[in-house]
Amino acid sequence: MPLIGDIFLSEILKKSVFDMKGEELGRIHDVIVVKGEPIDGRERSDDYPPRIEALILEKRDNFYRVDYESLSIFNRRMMTTVLQRTNLPVYDTFDVDLLAARDVLDKQVVDINGAKVVRVNDIKIEGYRSWAVLVAIDVGMRGILRRLGMEKKGMEILSFFKLQMPDNLIRWDFLQPLSPRLKSISLKVSQQKLSKIHPADLADIISSVSRDEGARFFRSLDVESAAETLSELESDTQVEILSNMDTKKAAEIIEEMATDDAVDILSDLPKDKTQQILNTFEQEDADAIHELLGHEEDTAGGLMNTEFLMYNCETKVKEVIERFKTDASDVETIYYLYVADKDGRLVGVVSLKILLMSDGEVPLSSIMVTNIKSVRPEDDESIVAAKISKYNLVAIPVVDEDDQMVGLVTADDIIDRILPPNAKKKRKKI
Repeated sequence: MPLIGDIFLSEILKKSVFDMKGEELGRIHDVIVVKGEPIDGRERSDDYPPRIEALILEKRDNFYRVDYESLSIFNRRMMTTVLQRTNLPVYDTFDVDLLAARDVLDKQVVDINGAKVVRVNDIKIEGYRSWAVLVAIDVGMRGILRRLGMEKKGMEILSFFKLQMPDNLIRWDFLQPLSPRLKSISLKVSQQKLSKIHPADLADIISSVSRDEGARFFRSLDVESAAETLSELESDTQVEILSNMDTKKAAEIIEEMATDDAVDILSDLPKDKTQQILNTFEQEDADAIHELLGHEEDTAGGLMNTEFLMYNCETKVKEVIERFKTDASDVETIYYLYVADKDGRLVGVVSLKILLMSDGEVPLSSIMVTNIKSVRPEDDESIVAAKISKYNLVAIPVVDEDDQMVGLVTADDIIDRILPPNAKKKRKKI
């Protein structure tokens, strides 16, 4: 077995390979990697650690192939082969093979544990049976120092200060199958683990990798996680992902989103894609979306969410609490309960705190606040922001000319709108 123990790729790159007579055949330019063989009772080929099939040597701007099986010694100090200069095959199939240095080193990889994107700084190689197999990627600072030839010195300095720098390794069997000329690398991650990552962190990951990799990563999310993550992405990324996604899957994600977020995204999509998505909706839901799309984006109507909880003023507190357990599941965010008279006009508002502290036998009319601050659908976003700020509200109802509540605008929605002025754009009509 040529390799005993372990080495890192950076330790052998540019190292000389000799024949049995001690003549230098060339320096290692890269290594060819192929799928490995079954180990430890594993049955699926994707679970086999990849192995080094051959070395690519460079000498005087020419490249040669040295099959791993022809090596007699392979370690960080010495590499020899039974081949000789006269029977050394020329190598010219760079675009066909998966090469460790070219295709893996310095590529981005999603680190789910840290919910971020890191870089492959080195590759750990171990001997297994008669092969050298790739067992892990190094994404830590130690890998960078090793490639710079400063690992030993760096560890000595840290040791002086009684500090340590462990290898930050990701095992190879956590990586998705690789292919030549790839731009980034993704991990095999369970849906359970993905669902625990904050949507904003998932959005950062998607935005940090290539477009294709980001789209693949997004498609791996469950519908709920995808909906939450989509609302955190930049507009152009949202459009690109949904435009190239199956319409049915895109519609499922859009339906899971808050109405205001869904409308914002649909307004940015090409009209035909938006219409295809809306055609999959129930007619009532599609009509509601069409109505919201008719509002200018920088108005209360364009900002509002149509999901809210409203109860009749004569409903008893205990009944509201009981109904709330079911009704709340269909509403994304609840800050207040709104109260209507028998004609459906907005007449009051009740905070959840007041509701829970009140006598269950009294009607909402006896605990509601009647001095309601509201806006009209056509009011400019600056008016909405001013009222929310002046009255220290977390949400403000939107009412029509008949005082019927048609939606609400939350403080975070208005903050998102007024902070990045360069992100504003007119909504397209469909």
